[in-house]
Amino acid sequence: MARGWESKSVEAQIEEEDRAYEAGRKQASDRSNQQDQKLESLRLSRVRIEAQLTRAVHAAHREMLMKALQAIEKETEALNLEAQRDKK
Repeated sequence: MARGWESKSVEAQIEEEDRAYEAGRKQASDRSNQQDQKLESLRLSRVRIEAQLTRAVHAAHREMLMKALQAIEKETEALNLEAQRDKK
């Protein structure tokens, strides 16, 4: 029995490849949207923490807020690196 292109119609194989390509594009788009949403969430958290930091009086509270800012920066950097890798 014939194998490869002869076993199925060429048109069916092309359609199958197109569906797989579109599914890959949709998955990449969904991943990009999730990254964008996460970055926006981190940006808003940073703004909120910075506002709290300007009002913080106690040293322990200020220290906790600074650690939270560092964590946000670290996570933002990781997401940006991931986004750059995805674009390549």
